[in-house]
Amino acid sequence: MIENTRTFDHACGVILIIGIAAVCFPIYYAFIAASMPPGSERDAAKLIPGPALFQNLEAAWINRDLGRQLFNSLIMAAGITVGKLFVSILSAFAIVYFRFRFRMIAFYAIFITLMLPIEVRIGPTYSVAANILDPVISLSHVTGLNALISMILGRDFSISAEWSLLDSYPGLILPLIASATGTFLFRQFFMTIPPELCEAAQLDGAGPIRFLWSILLPMSRTPLAALSVIVFIYGWNQYLWPLLITTDPAMTTALIGIAKSLPSSDAEAPWSITMAGALIVTFPPVLVVLVLQRWFVRGLVESEK
Repeated sequence: MIENTRTFDHACGVILIIGIAAVCFPIYYAFIAASMPPGSERDAAKLIPGPALFQNLEAAWINRDLGRQLFNSLIMAAGITVGKLFVSILSAFAIVYFRFRFRMIAFYAIFITLMLPIEVRIGPTYSVAANILDPVISLSHVTGLNALISMILGRDFSISAEWSLLDSYPGLILPLIASATGTFLFRQFFMTIPPELCEAAQLDGAGPIRFLWSILLPMSRTPLAALSVIVFIYGWNQYLWPLLITTDPAMTTALIGIAKSLPSSDAEAPWSITMAGALIVTFPPVLVVLVLQRWFVRGLVESEK
């Protein structure tokens, strides 16, 4: 057992202060850069805010179409959050409370997908999103359905259909709503609920959906809030998938807009306006964390018990 001495407390405090400084200083320096007049970014490094903060914020908002991009990011992050929570809760509920063959195999198959991030499956995911009916068409060729129909009709027949999710909100959201982490967390939480509670609900005539809606979900408010914060930030910070699936400027997300605002050549970048845009983009996830901070911390603490 580690003795709680004053020296140890001071050392922990120093380490904590260093960690806070390492996290906060880049944000503070971005604030300083955003307050400098355009063209003065290469001057000597300053730690005092300049006079042009609101001017740069207005320029970033108007000239970069940042309002539309923030709206797209908000729709994407909110959709991913709702989708992940919905899929995770139903998956965990089925694994814990339903007894069916290969139940644990299904759970382990979901759990294994933790080793397959979006960057690994980006190619197949894009192919499916480009034409969501393509697997059906491929299956018709593999099973010989086209040849059978051609033989019946006496002429060549081929199934062809196209349904693209490119440049659309469903394309931004649907491929990212599966969540092995959320399924695992809710499974662990549901397993801590006494089975007598489920038996009592059954005796009162409650079906599975009623038990989930009236009993489990109210008891899951804390892990729901904690996971909502994590998933919202995950959706807000998505870069690779929106960059790949969207080509229409009207569907550009905020992070992609900030990246595209930088010149690709050797031209001087308007860093003060770019940093002002970065501050605006940072505000929504910070606001979500501040609003749900109490539930977020409680959910993390209870998940460790």
